[in-house]
Amino acid sequence: MSVLSGLRVLELAAIGPAPWAAMLLADMGADIVRIDRPGPVPKPAPTTRGRSSVQLDLKSPQGLHAARELVAGADVLLEGMRPGVLERLGLAPEECWRLNPALVIGRMTGWGQTGPLAERAGHDINYIALNGVLHSIGRDKPVPPLNLVGDFGGGGAFLLIGVLSAVLSARETGQGRVVDASMVEGSASMMTLIYERLMQNRWRDERGVNALDGGVPWYDVYETRDGRYMAVGCNEPQFYRIFVEALGLDPAELPDRDERRHWPVLRELFAARFAQRTRQEWTALFEPLDACVTPVLSMLEAPHHPHNIARATYRTIDGYVAPGPAPRFDGMQGALAAAGPTLTPEEAAARWPLRARGGAAQPTGAQGLDAREHG
Repeated sequence: MSVLSGLRVLELAAIGPAPWAAMLLADMGADIVRIDRPGPVPKPAPTTRGRSSVQLDLKSPQGLHAARELVAGADVLLEGMRPGVLERLGLAPEECWRLNPALVIGRMTGWGQTGPLAERAGHDINYIALNGVLHSIGRDKPVPPLNLVGDFGGGGAFLLIGVLSAVLSARETGQGRVVDASMVEGSASMMTLIYERLMQNRWRDERGVNALDGGVPWYDVYETRDGRYMAVGCNEPQFYRIFVEALGLDPAELPDRDERRHWPVLRELFAARFAQRTRQEWTALFEPLDACVTPVLSMLEAPHHPHNIARATYRTIDGYVAPGPAPRFDGMQGALAAAGPTLTPEEAAARWPLRARGGAAQPTGAQGLDAREHG
């Protein structure tokens, strides 16, 4: 049995972090139905794997009614729209709790549900620009780290933390909660260690001059003879010694790495050595060593690395090669389910018969929903 078997999640179709969070829940066994807008059936994709869908026009009375049927039987509602949209659709938290008091409502936005920017448009790059993250990444100018930090790390991951915490609370108290997941705040939280070092005068508020941003020559990327790259991360003295010896250098003859003024010399020495061999040759040399040195693989190369093959890090699903389930659980490698069928509203409603709440089973179907709405 999967770790989240029995957890019912209603997902309102969105882009970015909310569907990614739903994908992770599905990978861990949650039963998910996604509400799509009417139109052509979306082509299956890695981020929509593991759940069925139903097409509903939430602006119509019939579509809203069907959505409320699903709300009444769900444990979690996930949405990634701007603040106020859920309310205008007739699915405000108060309305949902009238149907299902224990429902957890996970709300994913960039700026949060409140604040001066709450209703302004934005994307990952804007959210991480406001909290010091983007400023800290790059060399001469800030470099967007794909959309990994805002959308997924600061957004989807924190949405999941909040939702699963609220589910535990709801099972104890019978009362659901709203999870206000903001990409600004989530990605700011991920900077806690860096802010700690800044306050301790162990970090400069500059790019490319610090221990983890490529500022030190033993935590950087070096080009090889064939125009590819090796990643070096030998922070600890014991790993650093193995690294420099593998490069054919004598640690005793190198400048003291604790002196910042020596860093340019060390970087030039390391760069010159890496330029003498291909990435494949350096990989073969460093692979058996505890030197914290690895090849920089492309997206197409990564699925074929022996470690990733052994761990089944990448899988083929719905005709795509994509990252597989994470995290893993003991005794469970993690199976991937393909995207489920597109359901009719009636099939979707029948999928989740209402749980017994307050000691008595509640009715299903349109008549039962009407009674609850007005009762």
